[in-house]
Amino acid sequence: MRRSSRGEVDPFIVMDVMEAARAAEAAGRSIVHMEVGQPGTPAPEGARRALARAMEEGALGYTVALGLPELRAGIAALYARWHGVELDPARVVVTAGSSGAFLLAFAALFDAGDRVALGEPGYPSYRQILRAMSVTPVGIPTAAANRYQPRPEEIPEDVHGLIVASPGNPSGTMLGQDELAALAGAAAARDIALVSDEIYHGLHYETPAVSALQVTDAVYVINSFSKYFSMTGWRIGWMVVPEDHVRRIERLAQNMFICPPHASQIAALAALDCSAELEANRAVYAENRRLMLAALPAMGFDRIAPPDGAFYIYADVGHLTDDSRAFAAEILAGAGVAVTPGLDFDPARGGRTLRFSYARATADIREGLARLHAFMSARR
Repeated sequence: MRRSSRGEVDPFIVMDVMEAARAAEAAGRSIVHMEVGQPGTPAPEGARRALARAMEEGALGYTVALGLPELRAGIAALYARWHGVELDPARVVVTAGSSGAFLLAFAALFDAGDRVALGEPGYPSYRQILRAMSVTPVGIPTAAANRYQPRPEEIPEDVHGLIVASPGNPSGTMLGQDELAALAGAAAARDIALVSDEIYHGLHYETPAVSALQVTDAVYVINSFSKYFSMTGWRIGWMVVPEDHVRRIERLAQNMFICPPHASQIAALAALDCSAELEANRAVYAENRRLMLAALPAMGFDRIAPPDGAFYIYADVGHLTDDSRAFAAEILAGAGVAVTPGLDFDPARGGRTLRFSYARATADIREGLARLHAFMSARR
């Protein structure tokens, strides 16, 4: 059968690592999961209860394409609480996860053949979604000295878009307000569409993350209930767009998705009021981060930019290997710890990097670190 060139995207290597870890567990091995960026906690209790009530009360049919008005208002209120931004709920669009938001954003902003800049290392699905839409991703090889974040002078010539992420995946590093303002100003001066991925907001350990909405309204901001709200499988996210782009997004959303999942919207609305439980989760990640930063350097994983947020450590392991995929497989086989090779995040330099996730329970992190220590000691 005929095939489209748009379907020729790269695999998501972390999913292959997850499958190898699953196979090892199925064979009876104990595996500590440091490969996947997924909270080890369920959706907040209040969210689960709200959905249970709604399921008893009636059918969960289509909602309007932009999402439940009360959820859009709740998300707008979140920006006032977290960032001091007064946001018109009409600019909030509820989506089928952040992935749905990226599809809508890229469809609304870019034409086939356009070029979009993005920092590397960075979330791999940016590149693959762009390619599937016949848009060319243009990598910016960011430096560890700049904490793996792009600088205005590094934005390539002849690009139509710029994607930034703060906290970033895989680095966990954040852009400050002045840095975000400089990138936004450079994009505006060159008529470059700015997309800000803020999916890890709420997961910070010292200074709170800055939203691009604090420095400009000329931006598409994308977020999700997956990470801070611990609702990965519910596939519910949102985006904030300029006022004059709302109808454009609405038309696309009507045709591409009809509406976000009604059940997930109900749970998400309730999750906005579950701060105590969510902050307790964040405290676990903070302790996990402390343990990781204390233990990894002594094992030889000492070339890292300490993360400001999210739940990842990104390590340069070029002094240990130039084949991170083989090294990750070696660690899985020898230590029973699943980690992610950097090839997902940086096609050019990722053969010399690994990402460690600390999203699981603290007991799992302690066990994983003990196994890694024994493995690296034996390897040396």
